[in-house]
Amino acid sequence: MILDSFSLQGKVAVVTGCDTGLGQGMALGLASAGCDIVGVNITEPTETKLKIEKAGKKFIDIRANLMKLDDIPSIVDRAVSELGRIDILVNNAGIIRRNDAIDFSEQDWDDVMDINVKSVFFLSQAVAKQFIKQGEGGKIINIASMLSFQGGIRVPSYTASKSAVMGVTRLMANEWAKHNINVNAIAPGYMATNNTIALRADESRNKEIIDRIPAARWGEPEDLAGPCVFLASSAANYINGYTIAVDGGWLSR
Repeated sequence: MILDSFSLQGKVAVVTGCDTGLGQGMALGLASAGCDIVGVNITEPTETKLKIEKAGKKFIDIRANLMKLDDIPSIVDRAVSELGRIDILVNNAGIIRRNDAIDFSEQDWDDVMDINVKSVFFLSQAVAKQFIKQGEGGKIINIASMLSFQGGIRVPSYTASKSAVMGVTRLMANEWAKHNINVNAIAPGYMATNNTIALRADESRNKEIIDRIPAARWGEPEDLAGPCVFLASSAANYINGYTIAVDGGWLSR
């Protein structure tokens, strides 16, 4: 049956930044589809861990600072030593810094680029090596943004980083498809998360945003669960290097 191709039973997924918000929504979706989860966070993902274990799946809690590369080897080693393998990587961890481009600091540029692009590439590289060693391929899902397609304002390093995520997704897909590794990305639209509390609380700005979204609502973390499960599954075996917008139609407006 076609639905069998969406099952992730027995798979192991590494998900970065899954303590709250979009990362949590995707981790829960993957667990619901059958995955055990390796959560990589800078803070303790208490709620995520409880929800995944309640669903009957294993959750390995790894604390790491993805602003640097030092922790990457231990992430892969621990996932493999505790769960035996890695099948899926979701590169969700990221940050944003806001300021006018004319005043933007080098530190804010470097911080955002390091975690949003540099760590995405090198964690993907490390996991791809594990995929190749296992000999069964794997799935890498990067989290891009509407600003992979648009310029935005007051977020120069974020725009640069998310544009780079879309580009490097294509590059990795080109090189690693021969190893049966699919690399794709999801570009979320305006989502109701901790990062958008201030925007949603601003009555005027909130109305402007909703009026421009054809779906007429903010996205929720669970809206990313389905696309994530799809890209992680064998149903997406012939999708390589593509970025799927999950934005309620924002980019189509």
